[in-house]
Amino acid sequence: MFTSLSDRLTSTFKNLRGRGRLSEADIDATVREIRRALLDADVAVPVVREFTAAVRERALSAEVSAALNPAQQVVKIVNDELVEILGGQTRPLRHAKTPPTVIMLAGLQGAGKTTLAGKLALALREQGHTPLLVAADLQRPNAVTQLSVVAERAGVPVFAPHPGNQGAETDAVIGDPVAVARDGVAEARAKQHDVVIVDTAGRLGVDEVLMRQAGDIRAAIDPDEVLFVIDAMIGQDAVATAQAFLEGVDFTGVVLSKLDGDARGGAALSVAKVTGRPIMFASTGEKLTDFEVFHPDRMASRILDMGDVLTLIEQAERAFDAEEAARMAAKVEKGEDFTLADFLVQMQQMKKLGSMKKMLGMLPGMAQMREQLESFDEREVDRIQAIIQSMTPAERDNPKIINGSRRARIARGSGQTTTAVNQLLERFDAAQKMMRQMSKGGGVPGMPGVPGGMPGMPGMPGAGKKSRGKQQPKKKVKGRSGNPAKRAQQEREALQKALGGGPTAPAGSAFGGGTARDEVDLDGLELPPGLDKLLGGGR
Repeated sequence: MFTSLSDRLTSTFKNLRGRGRLSEADIDATVREIRRALLDADVAVPVVREFTAAVRERALSAEVSAALNPAQQVVKIVNDELVEILGGQTRPLRHAKTPPTVIMLAGLQGAGKTTLAGKLALALREQGHTPLLVAADLQRPNAVTQLSVVAERAGVPVFAPHPGNQGAETDAVIGDPVAVARDGVAEARAKQHDVVIVDTAGRLGVDEVLMRQAGDIRAAIDPDEVLFVIDAMIGQDAVATAQAFLEGVDFTGVVLSKLDGDARGGAALSVAKVTGRPIMFASTGEKLTDFEVFHPDRMASRILDMGDVLTLIEQAERAFDAEEAARMAAKVEKGEDFTLADFLVQMQQMKKLGSMKKMLGMLPGMAQMREQLESFDEREVDRIQAIIQSMTPAERDNPKIINGSRRARIARGSGQTTTAVNQLLERFDAAQKMMRQMSKGGGVPGMPGVPGGMPGMPGMPGAGKKSRGKQQPKKKVKGRSGNPAKRAQQEREALQKALGGGPTAPAGSAFGGGTARDEVDLDGLELPPGLDKLLGGGR
């Protein structure tokens, strides 16, 4: 969503690096580039003006001039202002003191309200709530059927007393959505559901019928939260639409849908500032699990290519099996070998996180690797899983027994090539060595400042090359003589030095056993074949 904006801002900040002091001209040029980037991203003009004015004012203050690194201070100012226009702080759902908590969804047709109702219900169910979906959208063709399907996938009940429009394109009012919404809340109270999510009708554009119907439903059910669902891809029109719904329905929060799209993201950066209502949730994909709480500070970090590690950790905690993680940790502590069966389990848990591209994109600095990230094939995980599942249990536990014929059989069974099987085994061998290093207390291989290094990494234990800098002078080693007789004498002296302490070793030294060098008896030594010729030439 914010790819273009992120690239523009990152490029702008690169021009400031390495400068010990920023002039007013430098700041003006930076602010000008930020203004262009925001306008190109479809951010509302009033928001852009307010944002750039705040950045310029703070950048020209003592806050930057007195900083040790002015460029980093400017980045911090931009980050702070982005957090501000995105809402300032995370605002959770307000739950009713006396259940049920009533949540009403409003927005234009096509914004994704029905799917989002299922996502929100699933998220609440995972938190221990008992939500009920109410099908009050009787206007759009098959909206009731769609909500029933989404509710089934989310594992929550749905209240749908009226079938609604079954496929006819008409503007006529079908059924009584106000009565359905009111009865849905009563049903939830009777069956002790603690949350009610009411899905309402939308239109292709803002009109009086839509607003009047939404207003009537709000008056009838008195919701605790009214969430305005807006398509994050509609650009500048988002502001006008949000203002119209604010006047007609008076929503309490915003939900951004289709945040995984390729639009420029202006709606996300405009709607909170223009309406004064916080962005509470974001829909980031088509799956019901592609739903997250909106954190302004984390979103600002993503835009500035500083990553979103906290969200990544939260997703990992939800996806990973705690018992499996504990079992794996215990296995590493005991020094047991990491097997392909363990590797398969870890791959399956990573798949639960969702898109690998999305997960990697949350790491800091990934904008510099965007081309490699875009070319990453999500199906690679499935291929690896197919290869491992084509192995026997014995082969997974001991990959060394996988010879040529076994590799060919595994390739046929998984539908892959033998080369793919070989590459997997090579990668697994490297992973296994890393796990052995960790089990020995070597820490994380390849991580600077962490005990345990990976061979070949500069500056690490076992490195292939020494780091540059002041080094000890090399000792001169006396080479072997080209004269055969003299060379034999040198080798004899070297051996005597090892056995008898050398020319300078005193009598009674540790290696001499109390015998001087001249008294060493070499006749009783058992020498390797061929070495006797070097020591005497005739023995």
